[in-house]
Amino acid sequence: MTEEMIAAAAGHFETLLREQLRRQARMAQGAESKDYAKADHIVIGIADGDGIGPIIMREARRAAEKLLRGEIASGRVELREIRGLTLEDRLACAQAVPADALEAVKGCDVLLKGPTTTPKGGTLESANVTLRRELDLYANVRPVCVPEEGIDWIFFRENTEGEYALGSRGIEIPGELTMDFKVTTDAGTRRIARMAFEYARANGKNRVAIVTKANIMKKTDGMFSRIAHEVASDYPDIEAEDWYIDIMTANLVNPAVRNRFQVFLLPNLYGDIITDEAAQIQGGVGTAGSANLGSRYAMFEAVHGSAPRKIESGEGDYANPASILKALELLLRHIAMPEKADRLAEALHLCTETERRVVVTGHRDGASCREFGDYLLEKL
Repeated sequence: MTEEMIAAAAGHFETLLREQLRRQARMAQGAESKDYAKADHIVIGIADGDGIGPIIMREARRAAEKLLRGEIASGRVELREIRGLTLEDRLACAQAVPADALEAVKGCDVLLKGPTTTPKGGTLESANVTLRRELDLYANVRPVCVPEEGIDWIFFRENTEGEYALGSRGIEIPGELTMDFKVTTDAGTRRIARMAFEYARANGKNRVAIVTKANIMKKTDGMFSRIAHEVASDYPDIEAEDWYIDIMTANLVNPAVRNRFQVFLLPNLYGDIITDEAAQIQGGVGTAGSANLGSRYAMFEAVHGSAPRKIESGEGDYANPASILKALELLLRHIAMPEKADRLAEALHLCTETERRVVVTGHRDGASCREFGDYLLEKL
């Protein structure tokens, strides 16, 4: 029986290997991007998600409608509702992203998405992982800023490979062992590295930290580090530094050194973990927005999840919408509307840092999500 399982596992692995080689070939061909500054029509998909998603997304939608009122009225911008991404919808059809919802998303240019729940165990994949793969959103970009401590970080996390690429398609020999797979491709690494170094050059940064565990994961992380340095050679004015993920997690909480870091370049799993740590330093995962960028599509969301425990405790209405509002700011910059992004950023700073007349704590002792949204609209 074990020999049969080994043969089946080998066949399964061959299938995965061939799929990834075809994907590498497609990536190497590149894809055409959209110039939003010249676009006559921009479709922004709005997907609420589940858990606290609909609650915080309501405030993001209200802010978007106010900021883009003129563009919506003229027809240059369309806000389009995307349905079908609740946990109930996904469980009903046993698909991480239902086919009709995915088709609707592909009809948009960019997506502002609320958090979605991924069940523990089972085979239902993360909706985020599926969307990143299907839309080829290869760059997860997360800024973190704490001015009073000299922290101005931006993380470029590879978004479609690593441990997450095949996370629900590992091999199991019941009662014996299980194996999952980690994927690193040449094309996938080059494009995320190029984006990080281009950002550094365009924004006056002179240091990029390449974060891996290449001393242990010699094939995958070793390849990531090698290719990142090959790309770095095209940017002689920028210093490329190698760091291991374990010491970098320590560096971020070390006030003596952390303000020297600027741009981070990381594989998928490490980027997922360390950006939550960075967001906590900024004030919590509820304060951080996230951009998922590809050549054709882009998706913007909060760093945090759907917070089912907050819903269960009856405190969902007290969720902090700051994270999804920061994601909206990133979206506005992506579609070449920096002045509107600046308006939102200034209003958010006033509401959360300077004036702080309405304070969200995430619990009943603070303001509700709706009250904060009203406050923000007043300042906009």
